[in-house]
Parts: sequence; C-alpha cells; structure tokens
Amino acid sequence: MIGRREFLRNTLATTGAALAVRSLSSFAWAQSSGFDSRIEVLSGEPLGIISPNLYGHFTENLSGVVYDGIWVGANSKVPNVDGIRKELIDEMRKIKAPVVRFPGGCFADSYDWRDGIGHADKRPRRTNFWNGGESGAAPASHSYDPNQFGTNEFAHFCKLIGSEPYLAANLRSLPAEEFYRWVEYCNSPAGSTTLADTRAAGGFKDPFNVRYWGVGNESWGCGGNFTAQDYAVEFRRFTTWVPRFGQELSFIGSGPNVDDWAWTRGFFEEIAKKGRRELHGVYGWALHHYAWNLSRGKTRDWVQGKGEAVKFDSVDWYELMREGDRMEGLINGHWQVMAEEDPEHWVKLVVDEWGPWYQPGSEATPGDQLEQMPTLRDAVFSGMTLDIFNRHPEKIAMANCAQLINCLNSLYLAHEDKFVVTPVGHVFAMYAAHQGGQVLRTIFSAPTIDYDRDGKPASFWGLKGSASVRDKQLTLTVVNPHVSNARDSEIVVRGAALKSGTSTVLTNADIHAHNTFEQRQVVVPQTKALEIGGGVLRYTFPPASVTKLALTLS
Repeated sequence: MIGRREFLRNTLATTGAALAVRSLSSFAWAQSSGFDSRIEVLSGEPLGIISPNLYGHFTENLSGVVYDGIWVGANSKVPNVDGIRKELIDEMRKIKAPVVRFPGGCFADSYDWRDGIGHADKRPRRTNFWNGGESGAAPASHSYDPNQFGTNEFAHFCKLIGSEPYLAANLRSLPAEEFYRWVEYCNSPAGSTTLADTRAAGGFKDPFNVRYWGVGNESWGCGGNFTAQDYAVEFRRFTTWVPRFGQELSFIGSGPNVDDWAWTRGFFEEIAKKGRRELHGVYGWALHHYAWNLSRGKTRDWVQGKGEAVKFDSVDWYELMREGDRMEGLINGHWQVMAEEDPEHWVKLVVDEWGPWYQPGSEATPGDQLEQMPTLRDAVFSGMTLDIFNRHPEKIAMANCAQLINCLNSLYLAHEDKFVVTPVGHVFAMYAAHQGGQVLRTIFSAPTIDYDRDGKPASFWGLKGSASVRDKQLTLTVVNPHVSNARDSEIVVRGAALKSGTSTVLTNADIHAHNTFEQRQVVVPQTKALEIGGGVLRYTFPPASVTKLALTLS
C-alpha cells in the first residue's frame, strides 16, 4: 500500500505528463498549419464555477490607502459620498468588486475595533502599526490613526460599491471576547442588544450581516509569532460558539507564507486532533504570496532582493513573471498538504494577499509608504495571476489583490482631487466577465520564451490564459508575456462553433508604460470586432499584452 502523500504526488505527475503530451501534440499541429500557437477550448470538460470572490480586494490602514485613497471626509472639496471618494466608488462598481478585506494586513493585529465606532469627534487617535515607516513629511493621519474610517464607514463603503465586507480580527492583542463582541456589533438585529443600539446611534440601524471573518493575520509573524500548533489552538478558541444572528459565518484561518508546507500541515493536524469534523468550522485557509525577488538568484535578502517598479529590463520582466507564476505550484502544493487531514476538502484556499513588491521610489504621491507605480508589466502579471485562479475554481474560494489604492499593485492611485485608473485596474475590468462563469479546460500551445539570466539559460511559457462560459457567451483571456514577439494563433472551441465576438487588448509599445495623474490614458484597453470565418478564429496576440476575447457561440 502506498501512502497518501506518495499517491497524490504520483497522481499529479501522471496528470501533468498526460497534459504535456496533449499540449506537445497540439503545438506540432499548430506549426504544421502555419500558426506558431494554438488554443483549444474544450467545452465538454468543465472544471467548476468561478466564484466572483476570486476578484476581491484588500484595504489596509497603511499610509495613503485609507486616508487620501478611500476616505477624504464629508467636508472635503473632493467629490465624495459620506466622506468616501466618489471616483473610487464609481470605478469599483464598474468592475463588480465582490469582496473587500479590512483593516489589514499587519495593521489588523494592533487594531481595536471599538476605537472606530461611535461619534467621529470622540474617537481616539492611536499609533498606526506602520508608523515607523512613515516619512517626516507624511500627514499625521498616516502615523496616528484618527479612526475616522472604522467599521461603520467600511461597511457603508462596501454597500456603496456592491461588495461583501471581509473583516480581519485582532488575535494577537485582543481577547476572544472582543471578537465575539465585534460580530455582535456588526450582525445583531436592530434593537436586540446594547451593541445593536450603539450601531444605530452611529446611523446604522440595520445589521451589516458580515459573513467573512479572518481570525488573525500572518500569525506566523507580525500577527503573534505563533507556531502552527499554538495558532490552531487560538483559532479554535476564537471561533467556538460565536453568535450567528441568522447570518452564516465563514472563518478564515491565517495560512502560510508562500511555500511553508509545515505551517499548513501543523495547523490542520492540530485542528483535527479533536476529530476531523472540527475542520468543518474552517471556511478558508489564507495563502500569501508576493513576487519580490528580482535578484536573479543572487540573494534571499528581503530588501536587497527587490527590483525597481518602473526602471527595469526585459530580464527583470521575465523574472517577475517567474516569481508570480509560482502561485500555481503553491495552490496545488498546499491543496495537497491540506488533503492529508481534509481529504473531502471542506476547507478552501483564500489567497488574500498577492501581487508584486518593489523597492520604494516610484510613488505617485512622494512619501506614501509602500505605494508603487503600476506599469504594463504589472497588468500582465495580474492577468496571469487571475488566469491561475480561474483554472482552479474547485480549490480557491476567494482572493484579494494587495492593495486596492495607493499601495502595492493598486488598481487606483489618488491624491487630494487627483485620481487615475492604473493598468492593473483595467485588467480587473476586463476580467470581470469571468465572474460566475463555468471554467472550461483550455490547452495553450506556443513556443517557450528563452532568455539569458546573467549568463545562464532560462525559459518561460509563451502563452497562457483561461476560458469560461455563461449561456452562449464564452470569455477567453490570454496573456502573452513575450516583450517583443507577437503570437499568431488559431483558436478552436471543441464541441461548439464560434458565431461572433470582440477583442479587448491592453498593451503598449513601451513595456514600462504607465498611467499618471497628468497622463491618464497611456495604457488603456482597446476593443474591436472580430472576423470569424468558418467557425475558426485566427488571432494575433500582441507582445506584452493582456487580451480578452468575448465570443458568442452558435
């Protein structure tokens, strides 16, 4: 008898080999037909429904994310709705933002939710977790949290944009009782409890009905420096007998940093010590992965390994893609480890922090800590990552890009009355059509990209993406990561015929291109009608591009 771990490894290897043979066969066919690439969408092989929550977002009280990005104040000259930046509301409605995580991040485990309720003028000022990284020129609200944007304002923001709130609870510095009370404050019916009356006194009579609750954040580090076993004990204690008030509660555990298999294994083993049914109380297992090391293998130092956001060469471009592409292996790897104690997979993955992380210096607003200038490279990176999530709908329940505005991999940048949609924001708008669609297995066949990695040969895949269908509408998103070569491709939908369609392309002749407050339209998507002959589509994917093909099936 072979062990479960060996069985799973053999199964993955066999499946991968079979797909590789199929892909090589398709690639050979494509070359013989005059194309350099081929895409086969297999309509008879559905993989699952794409949860809209895979397109979630993350807002931490970190430098300019909340104060200046989201919150401008009701008396501001900046157009706002009850103090919340109106342009941000409008843009997030366009992309159908499904869920937003708040208040952190590392900030969460130093946050007392009671500081952010009640009359705004009476709320205390507290030292922000990120205070030590703020420059002397930063506004006071970045170093010392004025608590003008608390639970009420965040819940209101979510309602305005049509999103579900995802609250991260303080497990490091508050007791389990305060978690209980925060749930009570948010969800108890009007007039039922003293905290419901407190909520009503703040202008919110009806409950917020918050379903998603993170139990701590990065508890292996800034969230308490626990061992996996110790954290599992705390997780059980915090989530035992929490009041529902008729609202389903989904508790999300503080999962691993990148490939820390031991953290995942230790948590699941400890939770299961009281019986595997205990795992039914865990909705999601958070995974964090930032693509930060562009040193080309020279160092693992957190500071020295980072590259620049705007000034980079083609090797840096491919190195970032390689780092981001690790996500697929992390998803499969942790899913396999989780199966050791949870073979029925009650617990799903929640990738609630992801994106690239660069050296400081590219901020649109000088002094905004961790703010980066997203370029075309980040758009291609983000499209690649969203396609990875789409290809694993059975494994991932939620994902949250880090972070929404004025931070890492942001969709938007804002300062005072200035606002711009970044290339990353445009990718989320393009991919919104996938939400709720049925994923179809899709085979991509294209030449690999070969490049010189400081004297050593390196390679990267040449074309990838994902496909989903709803009724007769097929959405196919494709990333071409090559910085200079287009991909002339034949696209075939097995088991269906193409009737009509449009293409939406995000690219630029300059791989460093980005949008600024002064030049907002440098990197924007372009949409055109497609010519489909005989039910077959021939399409050329531009270099360094993200493409959405919206296809109607006959």
